[in-house]
Amino acid sequence: MITKREDIRNIAIIAHVDHGKTTLVDELLKQSGVFRENQEVQERVMDSNDIERERGITILSKNTSVWYKDTKINIIDTPGHADFGGEVERVLKMVNGVVLVVDAFEGTMPQTKFVLMKALALNLPVIVCINKIDRPEARPDEVIDEVLELFMDLDASDEQLDCPFVYASARDGYAMLSLDDERKDMIPLFETIVDYIPAPEGDPDRGTQVLISTIDYNEYVGRIGIGKVDNGSIKVNQEAIVVNHHDPDRKQKVRISKLYEFDGLGRVDVDEAQIGSIVAISGIADLKIGDTICSTDAPDPIPFQKISEPTISMNFIVNDSPFAGQEGKYVTSRHIRERLMKELNTDVSLRVEDTDSPDSMKVSGRGELHLSVLIENMRREGYEFAVSKAEVLYKKDENGKLLEPMELAYVDVPDEFTGAVISKLQQRKGELQNMGSIAGGYTRIEFRIPSRGLIGYRGEFMTDTKGNGIINTIFDGYDSYRGDIAYRSTGSLIAFETGESVAYGLFSAQDRGTLFIGAGEKVYSGMVIGQSARAEDIELNVCKKKHLTNTRSSSADEALTLVPPKVLSLEQALDFIDTDELLEVTPENLRIRKRILDPTLRKRSNIAKKQGM
Repeated sequence: MITKREDIRNIAIIAHVDHGKTTLVDELLKQSGVFRENQEVQERVMDSNDIERERGITILSKNTSVWYKDTKINIIDTPGHADFGGEVERVLKMVNGVVLVVDAFEGTMPQTKFVLMKALALNLPVIVCINKIDRPEARPDEVIDEVLELFMDLDASDEQLDCPFVYASARDGYAMLSLDDERKDMIPLFETIVDYIPAPEGDPDRGTQVLISTIDYNEYVGRIGIGKVDNGSIKVNQEAIVVNHHDPDRKQKVRISKLYEFDGLGRVDVDEAQIGSIVAISGIADLKIGDTICSTDAPDPIPFQKISEPTISMNFIVNDSPFAGQEGKYVTSRHIRERLMKELNTDVSLRVEDTDSPDSMKVSGRGELHLSVLIENMRREGYEFAVSKAEVLYKKDENGKLLEPMELAYVDVPDEFTGAVISKLQQRKGELQNMGSIAGGYTRIEFRIPSRGLIGYRGEFMTDTKGNGIINTIFDGYDSYRGDIAYRSTGSLIAFETGESVAYGLFSAQDRGTLFIGAGEKVYSGMVIGQSARAEDIELNVCKKKHLTNTRSSSADEALTLVPPKVLSLEQALDFIDTDELLEVTPENLRIRKRILDPTLRKRSNIAKKQGM
């Protein structure tokens, strides 16, 4: 018999990147008494990963729970960035409703549409939280109209359209049901969650059914599966069977050795969990997302949507530059392979494949950010390797026609830069879909553009808009190949010999383009040291010292004025490299280099390529 578990609510907090989900969860944790009164709590406590804290984005979905009166509210904080959409798709299977957070100034953005579409498709009730109403330029009434329009565009039902709206400032710690209410605390949001989100339901008398929606990994206990108890109950030491909706042959007998529930920011050991509880299960070695843990007498898998396929790939290659092995702790192909395989334990949107070379592995993901976060994590852990330029993954239709991944790009740009941005995106095979002015002298432009047209564009975009533009993209399926795109109109400045850069050599080199290095840096032949002002590559000797003469004065070199070098971040370097270049990644440095370091062999290769065209 189906029964409801009235003392539990399971919700996911969903939103576009940087609309305040994690800060909102912080405030719910604080006001529910998870922290002691005098406890010092860092901001965005849910963003536990260093990169999440530095960039201010959530990468992995996180589970937590709070108590409001007698109700336990399990909360899942999800990523807002399109590259981590795989995380959002999965966790929605664990919850009975969502809180959609929308910035009171920015309004509905591409990822708002993506996450809301996923929630509505699963018939989940939605509470709309208009956040950041303390912003001076906030426009909550207009944003509500935008949200309702979005609901209608996504064919929401009448019940879904009749959703409650809550106004909040997560930063200042208050929520209210009307803009005229007193700005006090988060109780209006707690009350709305308990009243509007349905209690989880299931049949306690049926066999166990727990769908694994997220995998965590711990060095000590291995894989930890996280999921909701849909039916029956689950106990420690229970014999169970693992089945999978997409893999009918999978029938693995297991024993439940450890069971946890979430309590605040921690996990607590439990002996048994009932329907509606979100649990973590350890001790099952090769548990995968989408697996269902069932009673041995009723192996009935729960249907689970397939994870979206990757759209972009790059090769991770053993570093073979003249400086290889000097800065990294893990440098061999075995080290790199093991680390990438470990990443597959928790990242379902990632693919790792072997290539023809034992020193190279093809790694595919959902976007440049997805792969750059993996690269950054690996270099911080002491890995040294090289990566190739990101390339999109093509498909063929039934008639053999080439298809490529497409993106919808939503661009907010100051009015005076609109022409430059439209022109650049059209050169990259983008099609203008929509255009309109928004508050504050900005124009919002919508483009449909091939994914490869956006590779290497973000840095250029920030230059064109003087750092004031915002670009957001979302995957929009596959479409016919749009033709060749020129990635870069300028060549590279390449070091001619190995040594240490000196001011005299750099002074004569800086007239040729923009330098990426300063004086006193180690360089090697074939290393890219800057961006040429021309279309072709130029080789330069930046280790060249001034010849001594009898008339040389001691202060002559001091008069040389060097332009400060342009130091590239990881993303900028990945954007900059061309198809014949690699990015050498070490814990201490990022160096761009030519694939073929020897200048003679490189020239021969270029001639052969031109003749073969």
